[in-house]
Amino acid sequence: MKSKTVFTCASCGYQSPKWLGRCPDCNNWNSFVQEEYAAPPANPERESLYKEGPVLLKDVVVKDEDRLKTNIAELDRVLGGGIVRGSVILIGGDPGVGKSTISLQVSDHLTKQGIGVLYVSGEESVAQTKLRARRLGEPGSDNLYIVNQTDLSLIIEYIKKLKPRVVVIDSIQVIFDPAVGSSCGSVSQVRECAYRLTQLAKTTGTSVFIIGHVTKEGMLAGPRVLEHIVDTVLYFEGDRFAVYRILRAVKNRFGSTNEIGVFEMSSAGLAEVKNPSEIFLSERPDNVSGTIVTSILEGSRPLLVEIQSLVSRSSFGYARRRAQGFDFNRLSLLVAVLEKRMGLALEAEDIFINVTGGIKIEDPAADLAVCAVIASSFGDRKVAAGSVVLGEVGLSGEIRSISQVLTRVNEAEKLGFKRCILPKNSVKNIKFKKSDMEIVPVSSLKEALEMILDPSVNQSGTPR
Repeated sequence: MKSKTVFTCASCGYQSPKWLGRCPDCNNWNSFVQEEYAAPPANPERESLYKEGPVLLKDVVVKDEDRLKTNIAELDRVLGGGIVRGSVILIGGDPGVGKSTISLQVSDHLTKQGIGVLYVSGEESVAQTKLRARRLGEPGSDNLYIVNQTDLSLIIEYIKKLKPRVVVIDSIQVIFDPAVGSSCGSVSQVRECAYRLTQLAKTTGTSVFIIGHVTKEGMLAGPRVLEHIVDTVLYFEGDRFAVYRILRAVKNRFGSTNEIGVFEMSSAGLAEVKNPSEIFLSERPDNVSGTIVTSILEGSRPLLVEIQSLVSRSSFGYARRRAQGFDFNRLSLLVAVLEKRMGLALEAEDIFINVTGGIKIEDPAADLAVCAVIASSFGDRKVAAGSVVLGEVGLSGEIRSISQVLTRVNEAEKLGFKRCILPKNSVKNIKFKKSDMEIVPVSSLKEALEMILDPSVNQSGTPR
């Protein structure tokens, strides 16, 4: 087989006989890598993968048992209710974040239900995988098969022989197809291996978990077409040295992409966090300025999170703005509203925002909380005790309505909060149940800050 040198775009897989600075297909700069390429031989087996003819959509019967429950509630929530039969799920994340750990835990949970699982470990030997399973307290069962193999043709033979319901590939970057004349991990290999595994999943009904590495920018390594081929893409968020992990679906053909799963890393593997709000607020300091609680929605789940702020005089002549877990552009907009509408002199102040627990906020309902926590730190005024703050802030300083108010308020009440600041338009036509929760409707940023911040004393206790 004669090979030749080609240049392949790492983003979309476009190939060129010479190096190009900009990909003509996806317009990415400096994305071409050099590969050895050989034309694959004719393979009649591949041509006969799809044997079924067209059928009427109304005649297709979908049963509830087509979804496999992993008995890991947080994972089932993110997947949309379980593993769909014949689906391909891609799991990405930083090294050490827990990709292989959760895959082995899922395999053990499924085999305990009598479901056959084949775990293909391309990076670890069978003995090393056994040691990791023993550390997780999962000795395995009669339905869990493990093999150390990187040759895709042999892996497909194992799948056809064992006929498992679920296959785990750890990881796609070390699997190679002998028919593709390039090294494993290259763009061509990753694309071709993922394509063949997807074909196998759709024709046999086998569900496939694929573990993928990420680049230093946090994106999945390999061509972007890899994410288009699979049905579901899951990302593990969180520092590998931190305790908590966030599992988020960025693509899901069989469920919502707004759901998240929260896990805690321990010596026995990843443990589910049943009440994330309580965990995120467990270390919240009392009687200090620059801290506030708001409620955000992740799919159908309300989460109470703490937002911290530090506002200090800039000593470099250029005020810095830093945000951890909150959109930087949104922060700049809210700071401008505070300066223009509230008259706060923030142009010479360094402003730092942090969302505790590793959560990344995209819900606009946190706008009012961010404005309030900045004003709290700037004036050294603590937030009224037991308050939770909700609302979107407009450019003219108005407080705009938010969605699913009752869900957010009920979650705050469960955790003992006694006061909730809400947009006035969100309170209309909503009947709150009788409780100790005080509902405070506001319509402007000025009115909201008067209700949120303690007007009598500053942090040191000096009357204002």
